[in-house]
Amino acid sequence: MLVMKFGGTSVGSVEAFAQVATIVADKMAEQTRTTTTRPGVAVVTSAMSGVTNMLIEAARRAAQGDEEFYQEIENSLRVKHQSVVGQFIDDGAERAALGRVFEQRLQEFSRLCSSITVLGELTNRGLDVVSGLGERLSAPLLAAVLRANGVPAEYVDATEIVVTDNVFGGAAPLLAETTERTLPRLLPMVEKGIVPVVTGFVGATVDGIPTTLGRGASDYTAAIIGAVLDADEIQIWTDVNGVMTADPRIVSNARSLNQLSYEEVAELAYYGAKVLHPQTVTPAVEKKIPIRVLNTFEPSHPGTRIVDRRDTPSSGTVKAITSIRGMNLVTVGGRGMIGVPGIAARTFSAVATMGANVLMISQSSSEQSICFVVPEASAPTVINALRAEFKTELERHYIDQIDGHADVAIIAVVGSGMRGTPGLAASIFQAVGSHSINVIAIAQGSSEANVSLVVEAARAADAVRAIHDIFELHKPTSERIKTA
Repeated sequence: MLVMKFGGTSVGSVEAFAQVATIVADKMAEQTRTTTTRPGVAVVTSAMSGVTNMLIEAARRAAQGDEEFYQEIENSLRVKHQSVVGQFIDDGAERAALGRVFEQRLQEFSRLCSSITVLGELTNRGLDVVSGLGERLSAPLLAAVLRANGVPAEYVDATEIVVTDNVFGGAAPLLAETTERTLPRLLPMVEKGIVPVVTGFVGATVDGIPTTLGRGASDYTAAIIGAVLDADEIQIWTDVNGVMTADPRIVSNARSLNQLSYEEVAELAYYGAKVLHPQTVTPAVEKKIPIRVLNTFEPSHPGTRIVDRRDTPSSGTVKAITSIRGMNLVTVGGRGMIGVPGIAARTFSAVATMGANVLMISQSSSEQSICFVVPEASAPTVINALRAEFKTELERHYIDQIDGHADVAIIAVVGSGMRGTPGLAASIFQAVGSHSINVIAIAQGSSEANVSLVVEAARAADAVRAIHDIFELHKPTSERIKTA
């Protein structure tokens, strides 16, 4: 059994819809021929490319009183989706049914934006409802396109099966409740040879209030559905040939990787790689379900297979490099910190009260300083919170410094089993040093899969290219000189 997720670019145009229909039909035929005891296909879809951004902007403009903008967006969405209908759907009854679905969703969008305009406020709960409408437009459309191409398919709204908590804007799935609703809804369809086409990104609370799993989380939906159905493989169809050794926009000779571990891809996703949602691997890890990243527009390419670490050979080899910009390095330092218990606990307790996301931590061996990286937007509130927390220590000069270093980037060098590999750190520093790139901070986690360094954002691309070159990541692992 396969769970296939198609991203926004995969359903971004008439041509893309045609390509997806061909891919799904081929996979259905392949599953029919397979010897597995549980053949079948389930599909998860994102909104058409650009639609979610349009919806969010319309909601925000509505909160500012701009009614004309969301009315224009409503018309644009109608045309965008109806153009696909016009190319694929010949059956009059099918076209009429789709038209009713579109109008229902668009009227809901208009009512929501009107209410937001009246209130003059956009809450996270309201934004979840608006931003999830893109998937609720694309999924019934894709199901109809599949049927028109001879693939039995049925639209399923994930708000009816994916149960989440009530953290709007980034809800977490409740897997027990989700399993209870999903299995009886999807499994009989799959067993009958019908392809369920499920809305990605969205869910609902136990009480039925719509939520979202966070931006880009249709991958997450696919992993949840795959785990519940105990799929043989979860396929993430996008517009690149799998996971690359680096961002090809930065490194021209970056190549796609044949295989990665869950641990490696989670590190890459967390530190800025855009191929997968950072939480995608979580449900798959628990069930040990392989994930494959594939290219909708080059379906013959094998892509990247993501498996348990025990199923992939590792010799401390660097696999890939990624970077994340828009960061601030916050430092808490002073000679009075040496040997004083509780400084770190108080530091990160103060950060937690601000709801800031800490992406990297580094502490000097002398205990004279702690530095950590947060998104630039969070830095002012974090620094103010820390100065309030350590007001007495600052006055007594036990702590001399609480400040931020703006406009930095994290470079993450990723590969399982790197910790303790002789020469690896030296090669990284040789690479950046030869290009006169200053390393401001460095950290290596106990996961053994990531060495992270902080550099000035203006030199981030140079650092990625330099490290990619020194480890010869453009070559297959077996051909590299440096395999450290």
